[in-house]
Amino acid sequence: MPHPDEPSALAYTARRVRRHLRWARTEGIRRLVEEDRLDPVERARTALAKRRWRRAHPGPPGQAVPVYLVGLQRSGTNMLTRGLDADPSVEVRNENDRAVFHRFRLRPDPVLTAAIRRSRHRFVLVKPLCDTHRVDELLGLAGVAPGRALWAYRDVDDRARSEVAKFGDANLRALRAIADGTIGDRWQGQRLDPSVRELVAGFDHDRMTPHTAAALFWYVRNSLYFSLGLADRPDTLLCSYDALVADPAGHTRRLCAFLDLPYDPVLHAHVGARTPPRPRLEIDPRVRALCTALTGRLDALAGRPETVEHG
Repeated sequence: MPHPDEPSALAYTARRVRRHLRWARTEGIRRLVEEDRLDPVERARTALAKRRWRRAHPGPPGQAVPVYLVGLQRSGTNMLTRGLDADPSVEVRNENDRAVFHRFRLRPDPVLTAAIRRSRHRFVLVKPLCDTHRVDELLGLAGVAPGRALWAYRDVDDRARSEVAKFGDANLRALRAIADGTIGDRWQGQRLDPSVRELVAGFDHDRMTPHTAAALFWYVRNSLYFSLGLADRPDTLLCSYDALVADPAGHTRRLCAFLDLPYDPVLHAHVGARTPPRPRLEIDPRVRALCTALTGRLDALAGRPETVEHG
C-alpha cells in the first residue's frame, strides 16, 4: 500500500520525466546517459565480467559483505558506484533497483537481507541515499555479514549547484516542511537533532534562495555523520568527492584498503580531469559559516592533504 505522503504513480512518473527533461536541457543528453548508466554496451560488458567472476569463484551464496554508500544526493556517489562496479567481485544494488528499493527508499529489512544473502559476490554495494539516517542500523543488519559504510560528501557550492540544476527547489520545500512541522515521516526529516530542527526553523524560507536552501540541506544531512556517531566507527569510511577527482589513484587505493579489495587502475579510469573551480554561489552568510565549519571537520577526518578555503 502506498504511503499517504506519496504521490500517485502517474504524478510520480510525470515528476521524474520533467526532472530528466530539465537535466537533459541543462547538462546535455550525454550527461544524462552517463548519470543513469544507460549505455547498453557498458552495461553488457560489466554484466559479463561479473558472470565470469562467479564462474571462477563458485562459492555458495550467503557470504557477501554489504557495503552501504550513503551521504547526500549530488555528492559524487554515482562516480564511486561506477568505480566499484568495475570490480567484478562487487554486486551493485543502486537506488533504482526495484528489487531492493521503492521510489529510492529501501524496502523492509527482510527484503534487503534476502537480496544480500542470495548474492554470490564478495560484496554487495547498496546505495540507500534517502535512508542515510539509518546507516548505523544497517551496519548491524541481522542475518548477513557485518556491513561497512562509505559516506560521500562534496564541496557545498558544487553540490548546491548540481542539486538545483536537477531538482530545482526540492531542498527548499523540504526545509520549509521541517520548519513548520509538516515533514511527517518523509526521509528529509528523519533522525534530526532538536537543535538542528530549531536551526532550520530560524530561517525565513520565503526569502531563501534555492541555492542557499541546498547549502543548508547539505549542512543538515552531513551533520548526521557526527550525530549518528559514525566518526569513531572503524567500519565507516568518509569519502571526499573533491579528493577523488584531485587524486583518483590515491583516493582509490585508500578505498580499496578499507574494503580489502585489490587495487586496479580500472576502478578510477572513468574519473576525468578536474574542471577549474567555478565562482562561489551567493549563499546566506549564516549558512555559509555553518557549511564552512562542517567542511573543515569533514576534511580533517577524510584525510584531505590540504585545507581548502571555503569562503
